[in-house]
Amino acid sequence: MRGMTSVISPGISAERVAALCGAAAQPLAIRVVAETGSTNDDLLAEVHTLERPTLLWAQSQTAGRGRAGRTWHAAEGATLTFSLAWKFFLPLHALVGLPLAVGVTVADVLALYAVDVLLKWPNDLLRDGGKLGGILIETVRDGDACWAVIGIGINMGLPQQLDSQTAVLAAAAPELQADRGQVVAALATALVENLRMFAQDGFTAFAARWNARHAHAGRDVNIIDRDKVLHSGRALGVDACGRLLLDAAQGRVAVVAGDVSLRTIG
Repeated sequence: MRGMTSVISPGISAERVAALCGAAAQPLAIRVVAETGSTNDDLLAEVHTLERPTLLWAQSQTAGRGRAGRTWHAAEGATLTFSLAWKFFLPLHALVGLPLAVGVTVADVLALYAVDVLLKWPNDLLRDGGKLGGILIETVRDGDACWAVIGIGINMGLPQQLDSQTAVLAAAAPELQADRGQVVAALATALVENLRMFAQDGFTAFAARWNARHAHAGRDVNIIDRDKVLHSGRALGVDACGRLLLDAAQGRVAVVAGDVSLRTIG
């Protein structure tokens, strides 16, 4: 794979993560590398040759990115970054709520480590008002099915290259440093269970859980696309499809994620 190095920190291995997952994550192929450009890019390049769902964990990413091509700082030891390629036998439009379902999954697992997370629509993890992590999902059609490559990044410490302004807006979870392999195994196990649930029931099964962690419930927000305000209103929550519901001047508005951003007013 492109740009990968082979030196992996002691105590971290695909075999150990698989053992910690046990039978619950048996469908997964698990790979661990010391460094790569982007785990999403690596899996996207090979989805048509994958024989089963695959998790790729990199200790460091040199070209990580978030939504809309934004840079994701993924320094070794400061972040937990991995991608999971999962095949859905669903049309693309049925995956609209997938980033939110993944957000619920990650938040539930982190709660087991005493890391309390709120969710910012559509794909950010917040802690104490700062961004703890994010989710990037990219899809590739495969006949009547499609592969979703789910990238997850979580700050365990604040990388030194973050400037002071960014650091103020970032959050960290040093609690996850204790045993990163165990955390990845817990996330992998929960993702397998919840992605199966999503394939069967869609986002409906996750909507109430997402709304319970809604960071901006009852707050006035703008929905922005390329620096242009598309909608303004009070954020209510999400519907069964994962659309954000706003009480706007013109009435109730349902917003589909796409590449839009949410920002609080004031």
